[in-house]
Amino acid sequence: MNERPIETARDTDLRLSMAAMLRAAQRARALARQTGTALVISRDGVLEQIEPTAAPSPAAPEPSTPDDSEP
Repeated sequence: MNERPIETARDTDLRLSMAAMLRAAQRARALARQTGTALVISRDGVLEQIEPTAAPSPAAPEPSTPDDSEP
């Protein structure tokens, strides 16, 4: 497996994919707040439902988007 940071990839799409996933996650959180829909995430291989809040709290970090433990 290649252990170089994704930001150093030659392929532009691959290099910018992390930023795109973060934007998609932000949009999903905003949509969940607007519609009152729970978010479903995988954390350490366990599915969790997170209820949306009115606004993100600075003290409580948003859940990370991609699960780093999955290939």
